[in-house]
Amino acid sequence: MGRTVLITGAGSGFGRAVALQLAARNWKVIAGVEIPSQIFQLEQEAAHHGVGLQVEKLDVTDPADRERFSTLDVDVLLNNAGIGEGGSMVDIPEENLRRQFEVNVIGPVQLTQMIARRMAARRAGRIVFMSSCAGLTSDPFTGAYSASKHAIEAIAEALGKELQEFGVAVATINPGPFLTGFNDRIFDSWKSWETDPARNLFDYTRIAYPYRQFGIEPVVETTVGVIEGTINSYRNVEPRQNAEMQRQQMDAAWTRKSDENLGKRFAMVETAYAMQPGMPAEG
Repeated sequence: MGRTVLITGAGSGFGRAVALQLAARNWKVIAGVEIPSQIFQLEQEAAHHGVGLQVEKLDVTDPADRERFSTLDVDVLLNNAGIGEGGSMVDIPEENLRRQFEVNVIGPVQLTQMIARRMAARRAGRIVFMSSCAGLTSDPFTGAYSASKHAIEAIAEALGKELQEFGVAVATINPGPFLTGFNDRIFDSWKSWETDPARNLFDYTRIAYPYRQFGIEPVVETTVGVIEGTINSYRNVEPRQNAEMQRQQMDAAWTRKSDENLGKRFAMVETAYAMQPGMPAEG
């Protein structure tokens, strides 16, 4: 493996932290950011940390942006760019639902197709998808986001099997509740809806992300390990202590009854009403 990585969505959160970490580990990092103003911000942060980044505008939904990277030879592609659309599946407007899939699924897949062809021709490379624990299970008010990440899970699963004979590895990172601001923004996304709030089934002014959240260091460490190949697990759940809980939630669908507890509020909905935004995990 060489040492060139392309990271999408590097302007904030996990993408930014991983970009800076890899640059400090002597990788050539091409950091794709959605909007031009993020270029200067990330370059300044890199300079502050004493590392070099090649920061480029890369909106994964923009065909012209994707085309500029179609001839790029990279050793690793980290598909990190994504947005989260919160709200009940009853209330989310059509345009917001479409945007969720354009950013999280369609754009990244089209970029991946370009990069994967060049990796397959070289018979070497690694493609990493920043998925989510939401790609394995689904909670109230994150159904649209979860659906997009379930799609990424299916795509990554198929792609890994297809590219195996070409020497290209595929892996997923599955973060749970981490305090980047992303999860809390999901629960504020209703503010952009161009619909009558009076028609909503739920009062989103009273609802918050229903989990306490961790610092991001474990996700950064695991992502760097997957990119460098020191971690070769296909699926990488963080925090690791939540992996068993994820398996139990996935298995529970086989025994849950469709009519159980009808007329009663689901426990996680109740938690969303009780929680405050940005609550850190204890300890």
